[in-house]
Amino acid sequence: MAVSVETLEKLERKITLTLPVNVIQNEVQSRLRRLAKTVKMDGFRPGKVPMNVVAQRYGYSVHYEVMNDKVGEAFSTAANEAKLRVAGQPRITEKEGSPEGELAFDAVFEVFPEVVLSDLAGVEVEKLSSEVTPAAIDRTLDILRKQRRTFALRPQDAAAQVGDRATVDFEGKIDGEPFAGGQAQDFQFILGDGQMLKEFEEATIGMKVGESKTFQLAFPADYHGKDVAGKTADFMVSVKKIEAAHLPEVDSALAKSLGIADASVEGLRADIQKNLEREVKFRLMARNKQAAMDALVSRAQLDLPKASVQSELERLIENARADLKQRGIKDADKAPIPEEVFRPQAERRVRLGLVVAELVRTHNLQARPEQIKAHIDDLAASYEKPADVVRWYYGDNKRMAEVEAIVIENNVTDFVLGQAKITDKQVDFDELMGQN
Repeated sequence: MAVSVETLEKLERKITLTLPVNVIQNEVQSRLRRLAKTVKMDGFRPGKVPMNVVAQRYGYSVHYEVMNDKVGEAFSTAANEAKLRVAGQPRITEKEGSPEGELAFDAVFEVFPEVVLSDLAGVEVEKLSSEVTPAAIDRTLDILRKQRRTFALRPQDAAAQVGDRATVDFEGKIDGEPFAGGQAQDFQFILGDGQMLKEFEEATIGMKVGESKTFQLAFPADYHGKDVAGKTADFMVSVKKIEAAHLPEVDSALAKSLGIADASVEGLRADIQKNLEREVKFRLMARNKQAAMDALVSRAQLDLPKASVQSELERLIENARADLKQRGIKDADKAPIPEEVFRPQAERRVRLGLVVAELVRTHNLQARPEQIKAHIDDLAASYEKPADVVRWYYGDNKRMAEVEAIVIENNVTDFVLGQAKITDKQVDFDELMGQN
């Protein structure tokens, strides 16, 4: 039987569904009979409750379930018959004035759009590349050495300098009044590490054990402590101990302490280079993927299903509330978050998802098993026991689905970069890694 589909607006459609009343009634009676065999009621033995009593108690809820099931089945059958790709859930309302012996319903819903992709050959994409330099390896070695530094007391008359660990007492006041977090005793910090604000570090440099100093400190306007942000405090700091840092030498002992197999400096540098190259690879992949996706979206024409955008909006808001809760914000689950804040992001995600899905379908860019395995092997390579990490991924369907989605995105990226007009750009290692 042909299904009549009415177009309401852009992606919105309407189908009228009809159900024979006797089909509904028969199914209700059938379910009530099955229920009567197991239902328990005071005064009756199990399975011996009269049908009229069962119908009186459960008739409404069973009728509601049957209506939902039958209307849902009818909608699914009609949508399949009309070859419609339904987006979201239909809004179903009962029609008045149905023919004798029938119930009629209007189902209003959205369909997924037709995605029109322009030729990608005309779009320009900047493709980044980078390399791990000896200087980058040196800086990483310095970080590893700092992580393993030891400290020894300086002479009593030695002045504190950058790199030293200072133990101090301090007290801060704003307009003559102490403030929360403005006092501490036996507080340790390393000069030059950026743990303290610049003015605090500069005031401490050059001081000796037993000395005290007062100075002003201006808190930045974006300081995390909202009560003091943008205000100026008067501080007094007293130095109680100064310790000089000792960094381990770059030698076989350091290599051995870091678990390098051949415990040599060459082996240590080679291991650092391998790990940095892996990180560079993933960062380049992410940046180039973003450029490819931007290019793809720019060449696509499609209408967005409101239901899909709304669903994505709700997901983003839920994630935002979860983030607020994790930060300790009171009543985060009730925080008023306007949908419009996330609408552009939601619309972009839905648009990109639809365009990617269309490209995957039309050009067979699905993730192949060997690609999934290669990606998991890459992820596992940086761990001490890669085989355990591989098993961890393969042991969970959700984790595997996440990897599959990444591989599909990589396939789409490669396809776009293969079609578009590419401009190669060498990016500095520090810029790629987000260092200054």
